Amino acid sequence: MSSADDRKIVLIVRETRLDELVARFNTVAQAKFYVEHLGADFGDYVEEQQHYRAATQEVEAALRACARVQRVDRRYLSNFIFGADDIVVVLGQDGLVANTLKYLDGQQVLGVNPDSRRWDGVLLPFKPADLAKVIPEEIAHRRPVKHVTMAKASLNTG
Repeated sequence: MSSADDRKIVLIVRETRLDELVARFNTVAQAKFYVEHLGADFGDYVEEQQHYRAATQEVEAALRACARVQRVDRRYLSNFIFGADDIVVVLGQDGLVANTLKYLDGQQVLGVNPDSRRWDGVLLPFKPADLAKVIPEEIAHRRPVKHVTMAKASLNTG
């Protein structure tokens, strides 16, 4: 077993809807034109991005106070090699947690809800403010673990 100093925290993040639109249309103004042309509220995209960026900064600061942190965007998950003792923190929606779990081999995952007003987060029991308490407990192996079954198949043959 490694010491707490050897453990690394891997923070999984994602792009916001606005980030994706800017990548597609090159500028915020073009993204705004597109969203408003569809009749949607561009302010909602901006608000989502502001909440997510603030949550990312808060989470990353709390994690860095406890251990080394590697930040990984979800688009690189399939190429990232997780260490056996890595603690994985996922900041996003339930789907990001489920997607991350596909690439793990027994590592503990802490799901963090960046905006509980926007997402219910069944797989996101923590808020960014919880991490200052939760991460030291996880590093010391004092956190209870909740096992999640991602899929279960039953055949008619039993």
